[in-house]
Amino acid sequence: MFSSPQFYNEQEAKKYSQNSRMIEIQTQMSERAVELLNLPEGQSCYLLDVGCGSGLSGDYLSEEGHYWVGMDISTAMLDVALDREVEGGLLLGDMGQGVPFRPGTFDGCVSISALQWLCNADKRTHSPPKRLYRFFSTLYSSLSRGSRAVFQLYPENSEQLELITTQAMKAGFSGGMVVDYPNSSKAKKFFLCLFAGVTGVLPKGLGSETSDRTVQNQVQFSGQRFRNMKGKSAKKGKDWILEKKERRRRQGRNVRPDTKYTGRQRRPHF
Repeated sequence: MFSSPQFYNEQEAKKYSQNSRMIEIQTQMSERAVELLNLPEGQSCYLLDVGCGSGLSGDYLSEEGHYWVGMDISTAMLDVALDREVEGGLLLGDMGQGVPFRPGTFDGCVSISALQWLCNADKRTHSPPKRLYRFFSTLYSSLSRGSRAVFQLYPENSEQLELITTQAMKAGFSGGMVVDYPNSSKAKKFFLCLFAGVTGVLPKGLGSETSDRTVQNQVQFSGQRFRNMKGKSAKKGKDWILEKKERRRRQGRNVRPDTKYTGRQRRPHF
């Protein structure tokens, strides 16, 4: 996972935007998100890019012949987008405070690697459920009926997924989670696919033809409580613990060194 976007300075924003690997990953995920939007063929649409950063996703939208507006909380990232002379409009704003557009403005919405940040309380006044609901309710209003919103995200655990999808449902959306390559630790990607005003058929995740049947690559919700892909919290796994420790190291915190026992369940004492 990347550091919180609001903490990017000018140097980091430029470095991120010039990293060829980042550009490749961003383009691939944008391509998949647009595919999941299921837009009318051969028609230019007006799209919202939430957490647009320096406009890498927007570049792909422009290449596909679409018009777009990008919204981001990072001034440094938007400055890079301006320097790059991206074709879309740019708006500085915190998505947790809502989407400030008129009802029915957009034909669809994409978002790459941004939505999970609404689960964090970066300030004392921040309430993740309230901020998520504010975002989803205003987004729902800004979308034309029958359109979709697709979010590629990096959920920290199943509780985050449930928090996000619960607030999306409260705001009026139906839809669900599409998981590409669910059995691959490297290629696995989560896409929240939301329908505004209609209940659509949830697309299949990539890699389903080779997928182990014990791991679902779809989770649908529509008036029902969201259930996590594996039926249990992801908190207990070794990978989750190692990832959390690495994240804390990057934040400069004191972290215990890894051992061969890291992530193992303790044996009960009798």
